[in-house]
Amino acid sequence: MTFRRSVLITIVAVFSVTVTTVISSASEPPPNIIVITIDTLRADHLGCYGYRQVRTPNIDALASDSIRFERAYTPVPITLPAHTVIFTGTYPTLSGIHDFSANRLGAQQPTLASLLKNRGYATGAVVASGVLDSRFGLNRGFDFYYDHFDFNRLQEANLDQMERPGNVVADEALSWLSKNYSAPFLFWMHLYDPHYPYAPPAPYDQMYKSDPYDGEIAFADEQIGRVLRFLKEKGLYQKSAIILAGDHGEGLGEHGEQTHGFFIYSSTLHVPLIIHLPEIRGVKQSTEPVSLADIVPTVLQFVGLPVPPQVQGKSLLSIIAGKRDSEPRSLYSETFLPRLHFNWSDLRGAVVGNYHFIEAPRPELYDISTDPRELVNLYSQKSAVASVLRARLQSMIREYTPGGELAEKTGLDPALMERLQSLGYAGFTGGGESSEKAATLPDPKDRIQVYELISSGMSDSQHGRYEESIQKLTEALKTEPNSIAVNYLLGLDYYRMRDYPKTVERLKQVLQWSPDYALAAFHLGLALGRLGRVDDAIAAFQRALELDATNFSAAYDLGQMYVQKNQPDRALAAFHQSVNVNPTYLPGRVALGELLLYQGRVDEALSQLRAAVQIAPENPQVHAALAKALEAKGLSDEAQRELGKAQAQTPR
Repeated sequence: MTFRRSVLITIVAVFSVTVTTVISSASEPPPNIIVITIDTLRADHLGCYGYRQVRTPNIDALASDSIRFERAYTPVPITLPAHTVIFTGTYPTLSGIHDFSANRLGAQQPTLASLLKNRGYATGAVVASGVLDSRFGLNRGFDFYYDHFDFNRLQEANLDQMERPGNVVADEALSWLSKNYSAPFLFWMHLYDPHYPYAPPAPYDQMYKSDPYDGEIAFADEQIGRVLRFLKEKGLYQKSAIILAGDHGEGLGEHGEQTHGFFIYSSTLHVPLIIHLPEIRGVKQSTEPVSLADIVPTVLQFVGLPVPPQVQGKSLLSIIAGKRDSEPRSLYSETFLPRLHFNWSDLRGAVVGNYHFIEAPRPELYDISTDPRELVNLYSQKSAVASVLRARLQSMIREYTPGGELAEKTGLDPALMERLQSLGYAGFTGGGESSEKAATLPDPKDRIQVYELISSGMSDSQHGRYEESIQKLTEALKTEPNSIAVNYLLGLDYYRMRDYPKTVERLKQVLQWSPDYALAAFHLGLALGRLGRVDDAIAAFQRALELDATNFSAAYDLGQMYVQKNQPDRALAAFHQSVNVNPTYLPGRVALGELLLYQGRVDEALSQLRAAVQIAPENPQVHAALAKALEAKGLSDEAQRELGKAQAQTPR
């Protein structure tokens, strides 16, 4: 398939970009597109942005051969919504991806991958964290999407499997590239290493002992160097558009925020953005304010494809060509984390020129040219400026929410939500769906210490330090006694400590405040089941499934309760629901097979247990269960082979 570069040539002619070779022939293949995103990367922690405490030679070399945007911003400082912006060119107000709140990318939204795939590109991606798992929808358009995170098999002892180190990402990236570089391709490489907790591998752990965050950045830089070397060795570097960006920054203690997602200050909004375009030599750096939403329209215009009308970003080719905007651009930002998870006020902001306005119960205005760390709130001193920026913000919100949000609702898989918490994400709800106006809710500035206390308690819990977690969460209750989130987390801690009466007490209170909290109903059912209160547990699981029919774990546990009640038909229906929702859910498959075998429905049992072996071929219990069904069918030889596999795989 061929492309025309008429748009590019027009820009070259109008703005006098120096071009070494302009390819205007329709027979020329389109350029390759490589997108590299580095999670949690502050722009001011890279050498090419003037930082001298870390060595990033590969990123710096790329920057020297590209355009570096000095004032690039993410619209939302959270991994999933930020990457949704990067690959759709739309803001959360349209995509509906504000956070991890049971949403996935809507089917009607095109992505950069789907648009390029439709024009003949091979498309591949390797992501480093479960927060970008394909269930959230960003895999749309990718022929190859390497996530491979199995949340249901992760226990506290191996929570690090929620993320993979940069060297593994680079290995998979090079494997895909080596097989697909002969045709035009889009490839996305996502590195998660600078994300908290900071634990760089050797030798970076010793080189950056006093600043492990920088050590993680240096390690990520090494992996990027491996991919860039491959591109150069294969003669692809000068034929490829390479976009390197951070998805958001990191608080590092500024404004009291240790990580990211809670506030929208420059510490977490300001990101590096470096764009290398083949055959074009434009300006080397730009101080124009730009957004991560601009990546999609820039790439599409560069390769000569039309930009879909719902894309809300702006192509940067004119800036690369040296043209400046005649009027200051307005850039939108938000965080809904405080609202969705704690029922505190959300925050929205606008960067216009040198000013940064933040709408909050106590509004803020900063002159980031003279106060880059945003320490002096000018709101009361410059009320006229604040009024103008507030109006700009409201205008953007109306513009960027043309017909409502496009996200699809999904269920809150309990295992996934637990694992999100292991990475410091608020994998729970706090009742933020209420109709209260943000102005009447607590200002996040007044809750940052409580938030950090809760975050620390979550970390303790995920690493088995339940007593410490309970102590911190109980302290948080002194400020937020009616907090749905804190009481829910306490209920989970008590459950892990096998204190089921206290679990029931906490979760019943949560459900009084928030009757539609599906995960609270699910965990209440688990605790009631442990207490032997089978009928109450059945009622809780049924309620959880009424609220969220996709909770396959709840369906499975409901089936187990029916087994205890000696109601096999109801148990079968529940087990069927669990595997219909999640066909790879191993406990559901095994329970279904064993119950069918008990009822004498041998052929159906064999079908389920063979499927279970396909899901977990190294599980000895599954082979043993299949052997019983084979024996019942009279297939003794095959049954013996399965027993042999079970015995060989059983730990000695």
